Amino acid sequence: MRRRTPSARSRIVGWMLLLVGAALAAPTFGITVIWQAQLDRQVDEQLRREADKLRRFAKTAREPATGRPFPDAASLLTAFMTVNLPSREETFFSIVDGRADRRSPNEVPARLDREEAVIARLAEVRGTEIGWLDSPAGKVRYGVIPVRVEGDPHDVRLVVLEFRDRQLREERQVGKLLLVTGGAALLCAGLASWLVAGRVLAPIRLVRQTAERISESDLTRRLTVTGTDDVAALAHTFNNMLDRLESAFTTQRRFLDEVAHELRTPITVVRGHLELMDGDEEARAGTRALVVDELDRMTRIVGDLLLLAKAEHPDFLTFGETNLTDLVVDVVAKARALGDRHWRVAAVAEATVLVDGQRLTQGLIQLAANAVRHTRDGDLVEMGSAVREGRVLLWVRDTGPGVGPEDRERIFGRFAQAGRAASPDPAGTGIGLGLAIVREIAQAHGGTAWVEDAEGGGARFVIDLPAHFPWQRGHHEPHSHSGGRDQDRRLRSEGPAQQRLRPHGRH
Repeated sequence: MRRRTPSARSRIVGWMLLLVGAALAAPTFGITVIWQAQLDRQVDEQLRREADKLRRFAKTAREPATGRPFPDAASLLTAFMTVNLPSREETFFSIVDGRADRRSPNEVPARLDREEAVIARLAEVRGTEIGWLDSPAGKVRYGVIPVRVEGDPHDVRLVVLEFRDRQLREERQVGKLLLVTGGAALLCAGLASWLVAGRVLAPIRLVRQTAERISESDLTRRLTVTGTDDVAALAHTFNNMLDRLESAFTTQRRFLDEVAHELRTPITVVRGHLELMDGDEEARAGTRALVVDELDRMTRIVGDLLLLAKAEHPDFLTFGETNLTDLVVDVVAKARALGDRHWRVAAVAEATVLVDGQRLTQGLIQLAANAVRHTRDGDLVEMGSAVREGRVLLWVRDTGPGVGPEDRERIFGRFAQAGRAASPDPAGTGIGLGLAIVREIAQAHGGTAWVEDAEGGGARFVIDLPAHFPWQRGHHEPHSHSGGRDQDRRLRSEGPAQQRLRPHGRH
């Protein structure tokens, strides 16, 4: 079983407490160490000052009664300790021949002059020495200063004691106060960081909860985004992802519904005729022809549906340099096989643009097939191209019954057909996918498609694309791109590409 890791909120609070604790502990520890080091230096300096005072006193001191120099070192130290009183947490005493003799009159935390081991240790010191002693009052810094007077055979020395730990009491109290206040600040920082982390992570928890509630049948839930920070950007990204997922699932469901709906009828027809087929050769031939026709129709339906599904993919288009004149002339030549019509090239633009020529050929052939279905033999069907104000226009015009205003937008939907009462194709051999394919091809190029009334009657179907021209012959962008909807990042548009041309009469 996978071990459960702490939540993001707990980790944020933990790291926050660690940082705040380190920020509080570092100065507290540093202050304590610095204060102690400074105090040690001050204590050593005080011991040196006392030694200097003793030297100066020995040079100038005289007995009060006789006015002569002191005859022995013991009386000299007694006189020195009488006139030179120690400071707080400091004391003096003298050692004469290995025994404590006199001491300063102030009160002290510990009487080290009564400790035989301490006296024996200090009596063995050779020359001036500074060191440490342990006492009931804590660490004690000592200084031993030998004193010699001419003609005095005794071993006399002055001992100066500095009770360092007693001097650190105030500093230690300040350190404890810092620790207490730091602990309280750490607690407050922990509570504050817990609340702040909760507020910051609330949108992320909402993302997780929304993701848990999302299913294939319900992709409509969205996050409420407030603010402009990174978390709000994450929520925006999550909502955009849900939009894409909803669109993908909707497209998939619609594709399956459309396939099931459109294939049900031909499958039923094929099955019914196969079940009724008898031994008569003529009947079998008719049934065979009908079955083949229905299978061809199903193949065409599946091919068109797959094409529409592929239009959603980024590799739907492959761009290359395409001459508009050659494109229109070639399409007209191919379209002549669709029906006995009066095919004509109306106008062409002598321009080379970056488009997917094969897809545009496919779209124009679909428009030509649509025109054939709604015209009679000998009727006019013309094609043309133009480049105007940064747009590429490709059109197919027929002299059929035209398209009513109420149908002009609807017929570009899937499986939608215009209600043309006067249509020469009342059986409706089309399946309503041709114009949907045309619009998908146009939108993949970043454009659109529409229908309008043609001059003199009939309908004029237009493919409107942004005009992208090669940079320079031999130095243009590669012909193969990932998709038409992203082409503006790679191609150079000539003219005001943002302005779409809308010929008169467009609905």
